[in-house]
Amino acid sequence: MSTVAVAVADGILHFELALAYELFSSPPPVSVEDWYEPVICGAGAVRADGRFLLEPDGGLDRLALADTVIVPGWADVDTDPPADLVDAVRAAHEAGARVASLCTGAFVLAAAGLLEGLRATTHWAHTEALAARHPRIEVDPDVLYVDNGSVLTSAGKAAAMDLCLHLVRRDHGSVVANAVARRLVVPPHRPGGQAQFVATPVPERHDHPLSDLLAWAARRLDQPLTVEDLARQANMSSRHLGRHFRSMTGTTPLQWLLTQRIRRAQELLETTDDSVDAIAEATGMGTATTLRRHFNRTVGVPPDSYRRTFRRRRAGGSPDGTGDVLPA
Repeated sequence: MSTVAVAVADGILHFELALAYELFSSPPPVSVEDWYEPVICGAGAVRADGRFLLEPDGGLDRLALADTVIVPGWADVDTDPPADLVDAVRAAHEAGARVASLCTGAFVLAAAGLLEGLRATTHWAHTEALAARHPRIEVDPDVLYVDNGSVLTSAGKAAAMDLCLHLVRRDHGSVVANAVARRLVVPPHRPGGQAQFVATPVPERHDHPLSDLLAWAARRLDQPLTVEDLARQANMSSRHLGRHFRSMTGTTPLQWLLTQRIRRAQELLETTDDSVDAIAEATGMGTATTLRRHFNRTVGVPPDSYRRTFRRRRAGGSPDGTGDVLPA
């Protein structure tokens, strides 16, 4: 099993800690091999948010043995995180662990030097503080999360869930990640890492003007939809629709459509033997050339490599074949 170590110390936020542990501790309601084994690592008993007493499973030295290290939010960003926590996170990364921060956990990664020269994010209320304290970090306040391969950062609260689901999607594919999201009753498609955009597939408020429209469009991804088609269906002008889209999803109508088409293509590549041409048609991309161009730019690998990677994983093989590795 892949070990996910959650690093804790006095001052860690309990919400992100509990979120990560819940997501990685419960296998999804679909068949999957090598699910995660979460462990909580700390120097001793700690108080999360100064209120909840937590007894870790092991010491901070166990971080260096983990495949993935999760650093939850850090409560007081005006104080330096504990040196032993910072050192242990740095040592884990040097030992080969993938390290991800949730919310203000980015301040711990920054203190460990893991974000130097990289793009990163954190809760929007603290992005200026992070940038001022660590000027060599390219702090982006406008995205849900940033994936730099072996180092990842997320914005606050709900975006922490998005990043954890992104890790599941990287490791096990879109089908498994969607099943986990359904179990947790959260939106499965909020990409914000390597593709560098923010997109919400469905609004959380059912009375929002876009609620019915996005569900309508999601059922018609095989059709050539335009902004005018969406505006007509929503009974509003194209400009008014664009404002609603930007307000609710953080992106444009066409970018949202492209995101949904790519995610649908991932599912079809994982679960069917359909040709790339057939999948291009089923997702409204038109041609295999168009699908390959957008898929490679968004996911980081060609459709054929993506399919081989997850087919091999389901067969119990190594995901490390030449040319088939998903972005690290």
